[in-house]
Amino acid sequence: MRSPDRNLFIVLLAFLLSVLAVSPGICAAEGTHINVIQVQDSINPGVEEFVRFAIDKSVEEKAECLIILLDTPGGLMTSMRGIAQAILNSEVPIVVYVSPSGAQAASAGVFITAAADIAAMAPGTNIGAAHPVTGSGGDIPSTMSEKVLNDMLAFARSVAAQRGRNSEWLEESINKSSSVTAEEAFRLNVIDLVADDLPSLVKKLDGWHLQRKGATVVLHTEGVEQRSIDAGWQHNILRIISNPNLAYILLMIGLAGLYFELSSPGAVLPGVIGGISLILALYALQTLPVNYAGFLIILLAVVFFILEIKIASHGMLSVAGALCLVLGSLMLFRTPESPMRVAYSVLLPTVGTVSIFFGAVATLAFRAQRSRPQTGSEGMVGLVGEVHRDIDPEGKVFVNGEMWNATAEQKIDKGEKVEVLEVHNLKLKVKKIGGR
Repeated sequence: MRSPDRNLFIVLLAFLLSVLAVSPGICAAEGTHINVIQVQDSINPGVEEFVRFAIDKSVEEKAECLIILLDTPGGLMTSMRGIAQAILNSEVPIVVYVSPSGAQAASAGVFITAAADIAAMAPGTNIGAAHPVTGSGGDIPSTMSEKVLNDMLAFARSVAAQRGRNSEWLEESINKSSSVTAEEAFRLNVIDLVADDLPSLVKKLDGWHLQRKGATVVLHTEGVEQRSIDAGWQHNILRIISNPNLAYILLMIGLAGLYFELSSPGAVLPGVIGGISLILALYALQTLPVNYAGFLIILLAVVFFILEIKIASHGMLSVAGALCLVLGSLMLFRTPESPMRVAYSVLLPTVGTVSIFFGAVATLAFRAQRSRPQTGSEGMVGLVGEVHRDIDPEGKVFVNGEMWNATAEQKIDKGEKVEVLEVHNLKLKVKKIGGR
């Protein structure tokens, strides 16, 4: 290459590099943004789905980090583990910020906060009380207490080791339900920083060095765009109905509605309400730790109530159905992985109401099937009338306000009382009352 050509090439290359250096979105980080979500609820499958969705969206958009504004009293262990697992394996840095002032990260919230790349709290917040309890807030049965407790302790040590947090305090929070303020948590190395509000947090995160998968990552948060990710309708529905108590009530309403529709076809509305409730219940149950033996026993209870309509058991099938309903309800959410159950304050009134409803419908349906028809030809049988014209062997009788042709096996004089034996081709067969 000749010298002038080489010089021209070098000049052009230098110009190109200078243009690329100042072009937005090419070599500069001008397009970088932060995603922010708010979790202000108990930890349940709906919240888990929302957090996973936000993490996937942040990875897809290549966000600088995802900030989770957390305020929770706790929740399901299975959902907590799912959220913690998603945070620990996220390709984008996760910041959990317990805020605003007065918020808490209790029970399951402790593990979610500890699992974050950066854990932060606002002044006036607290964290702790991670001792596992049942879904109704009571103590775990002694047969499962030690197993669940040891599992939670091991999980806490694992998270603390991976994130470099105070494992001793985490264990104390589980064993003794210890709880501390934001300042105490920072001093005990439970969290990484205390920030007054979100703008203050973003400012403190700028230039923060993280160790992720053996590499150092530096956060650039100052002056970048903040994007809020809102929960979709599907997340909101699942969040609402994934409460075990509400899912159980929906299941009972669904079964009661369909049972009423089967026992009294044509009512329509109970069947529609029952169908919708059952679909919502099944949608919620697929995300909850369900014991399917309990679910099958509840279905067996419904079968017993249906059989009560067909079989004269003098109430024994209804009693069996009520017992199955109680047993199935107690077992519905009791699994080896989760000690939770439906709260007794919900279970007992619901089982009582549904059992009475099933029994009442079965009784009414059985009586309707066994009672004498009140209309049509069959409804005439057994009625009493008066002979209007001598029957010998045919005549006329006045029955139920109408005049009918009638026959009899004996002569019956006018004015005698007769009973209808059968109806054939609009002609009555009668007998004299008191006669043979």
